[in-house]
Amino acid sequence: MVGMHSSDPPAMELRRLHRFFGQTAAVQDVTFDVMPGHVFGFIGPNGAGKTTTMRILATLDTPTYGDAMVQGHSVVNDPELVRRVMGFMPDGFGTYTNMDCVEYLDFFARAYGLVGRDRTSAVRHTLGFTGLDKIASKPIRGLSKGMRQRLCLGRALIHDPAVLILDEPANGLDPRARIELRQMIQALAARGKAVLVSSHILTELAEMANAVGIIERGRLLAVGPLEDIQNSFRRHSKIRIRTHLPQPALESWLKGRPQVDQVEVDKELATFVFTGDAHEQAQLVRALCDADFPVLEVMSQEQSLEDLFMQITTGAVQ
Repeated sequence: MVGMHSSDPPAMELRRLHRFFGQTAAVQDVTFDVMPGHVFGFIGPNGAGKTTTMRILATLDTPTYGDAMVQGHSVVNDPELVRRVMGFMPDGFGTYTNMDCVEYLDFFARAYGLVGRDRTSAVRHTLGFTGLDKIASKPIRGLSKGMRQRLCLGRALIHDPAVLILDEPANGLDPRARIELRQMIQALAARGKAVLVSSHILTELAEMANAVGIIERGRLLAVGPLEDIQNSFRRHSKIRIRTHLPQPALESWLKGRPQVDQVEVDKELATFVFTGDAHEQAQLVRALCDADFPVLEVMSQEQSLEDLFMQITTGAVQ
């Protein structure tokens, strides 16, 4: 990822965003920023308000109240200016099956007002970046799901936007296609683009996101760098201790310690849940050694993004 200075303004700013559909509050008081060169992971169960928020950012819907700024332009007051600097890849997208890849991208380049060499260069560059250059003349109806996703991403990139909004871009892709898509998203962020991406594949999202927002029933429950959220919501760590040869007394010793729970010992491997902080964890390991247990290895398993998601959300729908 590219380095951003603290003085750089956010590429996307959501401020007290609300959207009501009758009595249903699809989005309630959502506020967060996305910086240039960063990937922001937007997470939530189906019906949580992710797509509504993204549609508002893409100027396809308007907030009931609140506002969002994209490159300094209001989605409420300056939607045309927002569209010039944004690329949007929806969850469901249509393609013109009687076109080939070049014709499709050229059509959207024209729609963005690109002409002459600029249009030709944009199409060629987009085909190369998305890996579609080798099948540029292939009819769209013959493309695989993964290639169609690349084409849709290319459509969002054709005018070289500073901001990208990707709604479930990895949906339905095979493992290789997902990995390649993740690499493309990381490459775009490395070029300084701000990327807002929603996904249900949380392990992959955790690998590329600088920050995440967890939303449920329209409300943002947690937002910020993943490490900060882990620290804020950490309730326990799973510890694994490997000793030299089986230690029959270890199980009773661990069960007698404060903040230790769910102890399981299998020969020379002990696993348990520890509710203390990092300093207290270090004290526990020191006490183990002082008690003459021959400790070979200590492993502490941090909460994953999936763990946090299950802990923070309740599964409620609207």
